Amino acid sequence: MSWQPEIDELAYRRQLAAQLGGPDKVQRHKDAGKLTVRERIDALADPGSFHEVGSLTGSGQYDGNGRLVGFTPANLVMGRARVDGRPVVLVGDDFTVRGGANDGAVGDKLVHAEKMARDLRLPMVRLVDGTGGGGSVRNIETKGHTLIPTMKVWQHVVENMSLVPVVSLALGSVAGMGAARVAASHYSLMVKETSQLFNAGPPVVARIGQHLTKNELGGSHIHTRNGVVDDEVASEEEAFARARQFLSYLPTSVFELPPRAEPTDDPARRDEWLLSAIPRDGRAVYKIRPIVQTLVDSGSFFEIGRHWGRAIVTGLARVDGWPVAVVASDPYYYGGGWDSATAEKFTRFVDMAEAFHLPVINLVDIAGFQIGLEAEKAGTMRYGVRALAAVYQATVPWCSVILRRAYGVAAAAHQHMGRFNFRYAWPSGNWGSLPIEGGLEVAYKAEIGGADDPVQKRAEIEQRVRSLTSPFRSAEAFVIEDIIDPRDTRALLCEFANLAAPLREAGVRKFGIRP
Repeated sequence: MSWQPEIDELAYRRQLAAQLGGPDKVQRHKDAGKLTVRERIDALADPGSFHEVGSLTGSGQYDGNGRLVGFTPANLVMGRARVDGRPVVLVGDDFTVRGGANDGAVGDKLVHAEKMARDLRLPMVRLVDGTGGGGSVRNIETKGHTLIPTMKVWQHVVENMSLVPVVSLALGSVAGMGAARVAASHYSLMVKETSQLFNAGPPVVARIGQHLTKNELGGSHIHTRNGVVDDEVASEEEAFARARQFLSYLPTSVFELPPRAEPTDDPARRDEWLLSAIPRDGRAVYKIRPIVQTLVDSGSFFEIGRHWGRAIVTGLARVDGWPVAVVASDPYYYGGGWDSATAEKFTRFVDMAEAFHLPVINLVDIAGFQIGLEAEKAGTMRYGVRALAAVYQATVPWCSVILRRAYGVAAAAHQHMGRFNFRYAWPSGNWGSLPIEGGLEVAYKAEIGGADDPVQKRAEIEQRVRSLTSPFRSAEAFVIEDIIDPRDTRALLCEFANLAAPLREAGVRKFGIRP
C-alpha cells in the first residue's frame, strides 16, 4: 500500500499553517500597514531559497475520531535561506497568532534556530514582531499554574553574538523577550511609526500612572537616540535592504574573513577640496561625513547608529574593495567631546570590528571627554575607560588619521600604543594632554597672577606656547610618524587596507574583563 494518504495529510497541514492566524487576523495585520511573516521572508530572502524548519509545529484540533479539524500554527516561522546568495538562518514572528506570544512551542523553535545558526556557522536574521517567546497571562489559565521566568534561548543568543553576524528587525510592537532579542544584535532596525519597543507595553505602564500611546512609550524616535536600536527606516522594504547591505560587509561567521568586493574606485583618487576641509579657526565646526565618504570607495559607506553617541560617526565601508570599520569624530556635537553614550557606542563598534576581523580606520578630532557636573554624574570616565580597554584588547589592523585635535584621555583611545599601527596627521593636527586654552591658568597660575598686567602676561604666554604646538615640531621629535597632504589620504588608506588584508586571522576572539 502507498503512503499517499499521509502525504495528502502533510500537504493539508502545511496548507493550514500557511493561513497563519486566519483571514480576519491577517487582514487586521495588513490594515495596520504591516506585511505578514511569510511576506517578510519572501521580501528578504532570495526567491525560492527559503527552506522552512518546523512548519508542522502548532496546536491541532481533533474530532472524536482523532481526525484533524483545525490547526493553529506556531507563531514563529524559521528556516534556512539565502540573502544575496549567502546562506543565513531566518526567523520571523507571526503576530497574527496570539500577538507573537509563546503559544505553539515557539520557545523550542527559538532555541532550535539559534543552535542552527551556531552549529552551521550562519548569520542569524530575526524578524521580530511580538514578545517572541515570552509568556502570556492567558497561559496561567491554560497551564493551571504560573512559571518562574526562564530564558532557555539566552545561552545561545549570547554565544551567537561572538560567533555569527546577528541582525534583528523590529517590525511591530515588541516587548519582553522580543525586545531583548532586538537589542542582542550586531545591527538592529525599527520602522518609523509601525515599530515600538518596550520593557512593558502601555497597559502595564498605565498601572504606574503613565498613560502613553505605543509610539510615545517606545517609538523609534526614542530607541534610536538611546542606543537600544541602531537605526530607523521609513518602511519594511527599506529595513530588508539595509539588512542585506549590512551583511554584505561581514563574513558568514567568525571562522571566515570578510569578503572583498570587486574594486570600482580609483585607489589613487585625489579630491582637491580636502585641502580646505578643516577650517583654520580651531573653534569652527565642519562636516565629517563628506570627508568619510570621499576617503572610502565611492558609495560604500554604511553608517550605523547615526542618532546616538553623536560625537562620533561609525559605519562599515570598503577601501579598494576591502571591508573596513570606520570611526570618525564629529565636531558638530559638543565639539567632538565624548559623553558616556559616545564612549559606549565606540566600545560596541570596536568589539564588532574585532569579532569579525574588520580593520579599523579612525579619523580623529577629539577634544577630550565632556566636562562639567552633568558629565561627572553620567559616569563618563567609567564608560571612557571601557572604550580604552576595547582599543587595547583589539588585535585587528588599525589606522588613525589625526584630522585636527587629539586631547586628553579620550584621545588616548585613538590607537593601541603597545603595537604597530598606521598613523598619519593632517597639517591641521594639534594635540596634547589638554587644550592650551584650558591649561594656561593652571600651569602658569603664579606667573600670570604676579604680573602687573595678568591679561597681557597670559596672552604672551599663550603666544609663546602656541609657537611650539606646530605638528611639524612633533614630527621632528617623531611624536607623529607622518604629516600628509589630505589629498593623499585615500591612497594611503588603500595601501593600509591591502597590507592589512593578509594579516586578518579567522577565529573566535577572547577578551579579558573590562573595567
